[in-house]
This record gives sequence, C-alpha cells and structure tokens, in this order.
Amino acid sequence: MNQLIKKILVASTAALMAVTFATTTNAASVHTATATTIHTQTKRTYNYAKKMLIKNRTGLSGKTSAIFSKKAYPDTGASSGYSDFLLGLKGNHYRFTTKQRTLLRKNLVIKQNTPAASLANAVMAVSAMGMNAKKYKPYHQKHGINLVARLYRARISNQTASSQAQVLIAVSMSSKFKRPSNAKFSKTSLSSRLVNAQLTNSGWTYNNAQGTKDADTTSMVLTALSRSGSSSNHVRSSIQSGQKFLFSISQPNGAFGYTFNGKTTANANSTAEAIIALANDSTTQKYVNTTPIKANQTATPLLAMLTYVNRSGSIKHATSQLYGVGQVNLAIAAYKAAVKHQSVYGIN
Repeated sequence: MNQLIKKILVASTAALMAVTFATTTNAASVHTATATTIHTQTKRTYNYAKKMLIKNRTGLSGKTSAIFSKKAYPDTGASSGYSDFLLGLKGNHYRFTTKQRTLLRKNLVIKQNTPAASLANAVMAVSAMGMNAKKYKPYHQKHGINLVARLYRARISNQTASSQAQVLIAVSMSSKFKRPSNAKFSKTSLSSRLVNAQLTNSGWTYNNAQGTKDADTTSMVLTALSRSGSSSNHVRSSIQSGQKFLFSISQPNGAFGYTFNGKTTANANSTAEAIIALANDSTTQKYVNTTPIKANQTATPLLAMLTYVNRSGSIKHATSQLYGVGQVNLAIAAYKAAVKHQSVYGIN
C-alpha cells in the first residue's frame, strides 16, 4: 500500500465492517468463511476484475483512469497496484488473451534507470500474464530484456522496506530466476537487510518510523522472508517475532488496518496483505480461516476481508479499485494455493 493510500485511510472514519455472511463456528467460537461465502464473494470480485481488464479501467464507476497508459504514467506505463491485480487474476485461473498481453507490452516502460520496485512489479506482472520475464519483448522491439537480471543489478539501498520486500518476492518467484554476475544483491543479503530493518516492536514500516504499527509493510516483509527460502536462524527468528507483532495488531473481527496516533482504520487491503503473509508460511496458514489468532477473535481474516466485497464485486472503502479488487483477489488466491501446499507467487 503506497503512502497516499495510507494517508487517505488514516483520515477515514469508516467503522469496522460487521460480519454478515453465512459462517461456520469452530470449537473456539470463531466464525469462518464457508465454502459458499468464499465462492460467492470470489465470483463477484473476480468478475469485476475481469471487466476492469477488458475495459482497461481502474474501476467501473465514478472517477477512473486507464490501468495501462504511457501517457498517464510516463515512468511506468501502468497504474500503481497493477502487478497485484494481474497476479490475483492469474491466481484465480484467469486466461489472459494475446490482446491483453499486447496492451501491457505496448505500455510498460522499462528504462536503464527504472528503480528496483518498478522492475519488481514488471517481473511479477509479466510472469503473471504467462510471459518470460527473462526474455521480455516490448512491443515492436526485436531484442528481449532480461527483467530479472536488470532487477538484480538495480540499487536497493535507497528503497523502502516495502519496496525491498517486493524485490525479494519477485526474484523468489522461480528457481529459474538466477542471480547474474555483477548483481547488487542476493536473496540472502536482501533478507538480511530486511531483518536489520525490523523495528523495536518487531514490525516493519514503509518509512522505518519507530512505534508505528504498519500491518501492510509488516505483512509484505513476512511474505518476502518466507518466500526467500532462507534457512538462517536469524531470518527465522525475525519471521517469528514479526508474526507475533502482526498477531498483536489483529482486530477482534479478524480484520487488519493501519494504525496512526493510536487509531486503527481496518480495511480490505491491510487484511488482504495479512492473509497473503499468513498463507505463505506453513506455520500460520491455519490462521487464515480455521484457527483464531486471539482468544477474543470473533471471525477469521478471510471472512473479515470478504465482508468488504460489494454485490457488484467492487471493494468497500477502497481508495482505488485496482488496489482493492487486486489485493482481495490475490489474497483469495493465496489462501486457495496454501490449501494445496503451493504459493500464489510460484510460477514454475
């Protein structure tokens, strides 16, 4: 979640969503999302996402813009959140058309000085659409670009913790993403960098501000460290303490949010990020929709997130439907993949 979205969420006074869907209750009296609820809400938001891609619009009502456009986004060629949006569609078994791949190839901007975070998004988006990130061919260009190698050679020291987490997730998507010569980092060194950025409260924030409770960045880093495959005791210890911090800021209704000045604004995006983090670690997958995180928890994170899905498939209170729909679909896909002992980020 970018800084603009955080500021808008902090200013929001929206109340925590009530749990209204059909649920099941386990022995610990926590309401879980039923198969029917999961199916119904997934279908709604998935269909909404498909229409967004077909129309190349960031939403289907109100003020919207193009998802892919060099004119609108001269530095990237795509709106913020596009990679999660495409990964969410892929994770729910969407089949991208040649026309849609061409739309990305015509607009995606890759420069010699493209920052690491933007390259990471490109690697994830290209991979999600079924193209080879090591031989990505922009439209009407004869020679391909090895996006993975270019990412490995990009500077990461000036990137935020959330951006560094995106980079680690991207290079960990495939065993075929080999580290090239003259790389500026390795998965091991990047994991260590993220561990060293862990705050005194055991979480992470987008701006490294001590005392801030940032569920989004913490979740992203936990996902990245889990996906790195590191067997280091240092990394594993960091993950475990980070998970405890994430558990501590979960809301009684199962949702997560961004906390500022002591006030937490729960929202679909923060809850989705937490679900993705929980689903990508075998020791925490049960907390997505089976086991309560806290004794006073009334609903699981999955059920809490699905309450934000409107009948139209859009996401309640989302500052951007590209972010809202994209991350909700990605979280659903992460949960389904975890049930099969897989990861939504795996492309092998």
